[in-house]
Amino acid sequence: MELVVGRVAKSHGVRGELVVEVRTDEPELRFAPGNTLTGRLPRAKTTQTYVVESAREHSGRLLLRVEGVDDRTVADALRGMLFVVDTADLPPSEDDSDEYYDHELEGLTVKLGDGTVVGTVKEVLHSAAGELLSVEASEGFPPVGREILVPFVNAMVPTVSIAEGLIVIDPPEGLLDPE
Repeated sequence: MELVVGRVAKSHGVRGELVVEVRTDEPELRFAPGNTLTGRLPRAKTTQTYVVESAREHSGRLLLRVEGVDDRTVADALRGMLFVVDTADLPPSEDDSDEYYDHELEGLTVKLGDGTVVGTVKEVLHSAAGELLSVEASEGFPPVGREILVPFVNAMVPTVSIAEGLIVIDPPEGLLDPE
């Protein structure tokens, strides 16, 4: 399984720099000069490796130079590329921490504080406003299979237990109502 650590948003300048949307808590490690990145274009089944030449912050974004990308045309062809790591290479999260990998949350059962099963986490969505848990509703929250988006913040998600396969939510009124 792969974990996305960055996405190429666009090219920057004429020398092949890439504007990368960072999706990791450790960009200084993942995108350090000399590191090898695995990149996959959307809908592509194959990957390619890139060696980081340099990385710098510019206006709140990461500008990245990789070997073999020396002009705007080549950089433009990489728009939308996802930089990924194999989840098997990652250390497991500590169950008592507040940091989790997306793949660790996917498949967990979501319940209310009273034990009512809401559904199952299908995906963790990363938006400009923050992370959202995409929960597939169970029988208690019709229609079955509909998507419920739960902001992944402490106020609404007070308990996450990877070991128990459980997330407890405390949603505000109306969040679980069908639209």
